[in-house]
Order: sequence, then C-alpha cells, then structure tokens
Amino acid sequence: MSHRRFVALGDSLTEGIGDGDEIRGYRGWADRFAEHLARADPGVQYANLAVRGRLAAEVRDGQVPAALAMEPDLVTVVVGMNDVIRPGCRVQEVADCLDDTFARLTAAGVRVATMTYPDVVRLTPLARLVVPRLLYLNARVRAAARFGVTVVDLYPHAFAADPRMWSPDRLHASEEGCVRLAAAFAQALGLESEEPDWTRPLPPALPRSLATAITAETRWFAQCCVPWIYRRMRGRSSGDDCAPKRPVLTPVVGNDDLLSR
Repeated sequence: MSHRRFVALGDSLTEGIGDGDEIRGYRGWADRFAEHLARADPGVQYANLAVRGRLAAEVRDGQVPAALAMEPDLVTVVVGMNDVIRPGCRVQEVADCLDDTFARLTAAGVRVATMTYPDVVRLTPLARLVVPRLLYLNARVRAAARFGVTVVDLYPHAFAADPRMWSPDRLHASEEGCVRLAAAFAQALGLESEEPDWTRPLPPALPRSLATAITAETRWFAQCCVPWIYRRMRGRSSGDDCAPKRPVLTPVVGNDDLLSR
C-alpha cells in the first residue's frame, strides 16, 4: 500500500532524541521510517509533530488536531512513557487517552501504527517500580488492533531491551535502535526493506565487573535522573520551550536536511 502523507506524533522517542545531537539535529526512527516510505513512493511527504516531554493527553489534544488538518493517510503514535514514569500516574486514564487518539484518527480514515515498550527492567533495576503500569499500557496498546491500528510489539523481543539499543539515558533509542524501529514499522506496514531482519539478536555483550556496573548506575542516576527529578520539582518539562522539528508536510526525496543527518 502506498502512503503519500505521513505524520508522526509523540514525544522525544519520535522526535529522535538519542540519534543525533542538538548541533547536527536529531534524526530518529520516524525520519528513517519516512525514508522507507520514500523508497516505495518518492512522492511521499512527511511531518513530525513529536516534541520531547509530551504526555498522552497533550498528543491527543494538540498534535492529533494538527495532524488531521494535514489530511494524512498514515500516522504513527508513540507516547505514554513520560506518563508511566511520573509519580501518581493513573495508567488507565493514559490508556483511555490513547484509545481516544486511535479512535479519532481511524474514524477519519487514517491508517495508524503504534508500538509497545520493551522490558525496561533489563535497562535499569529502578524500572521495577513502573513495571505494572508498563504491562497494563502495553496490553491496552495491543488491544488497539480493534480500531484497525497496526501494532509493532517490541516487548516479547529480548534484544529490544539491550542497552546497546538505547542511548546512555536509557529512555531514547540509539542509532542502532532507531534503524531497527524504522525497519519494524516498515515490515508491519507491508513495505519491502533493504535492512536486515530487525529482530536479529545482537552479538554477545562483553561482561562487566561489579565495580563497572556500580559506576555506570551512579553516573546514570546523577546525569539523567537528577535533572529529571529537578524538573518535576519545578513543574517543568524538557519540551516546554520546544517546537516540532517538521511542523508541516514536506517531501522526503530531495530533502537534504532530512537525509544527510
């Protein structure tokens, strides 16, 4: 099936944080997936409305109307992790919000694709605190198939929670992770892909000593968790002063800004 107008919705994972930097710009899985679409149809146009820090309700109330105004034929929605990791999260309300998002988009005749989240405990032991919420959210995301939504189910794949698939902050996909996510969405939507099988296992990781592991955990907490806690205490979000990187539909083929990063 050919898709000519693709819009990506969500938070920092779809914005592309982790695949690039603030100087060169962020690429991310959605940009890479747009390139898959362009190989199938060079006339495809692409917009990315995702912004770091966004919650499920913000995507539903802000990004969905903006996307529908573009009359897309394909929309991806990946959001919910920012909700899940916040203290006091009411995960049923988050899942209901996602259902609203899926229902609005599919009712407009848009093809929608989404994904589940991987087993985050494999990335950091502290994630055990949010596992019940994550499992519930994943179950509700899988149930979105009743709306006709295409679901990329990452959770069953052990490699999806390999630290090498994620950036040092353990929240955003690395370059390798983004390449595989793009291939996963391409396969789920029936596109031919030149990428190797996205589910292939990674090579065995080198073992770490206990001292190395403790040092890594301490550094991660200081560099990633402490700033996040500080923002929560101030009622701030990482995306408060940010705007979408691709707010309007533009061609993928011939867009050097997209393809050269």
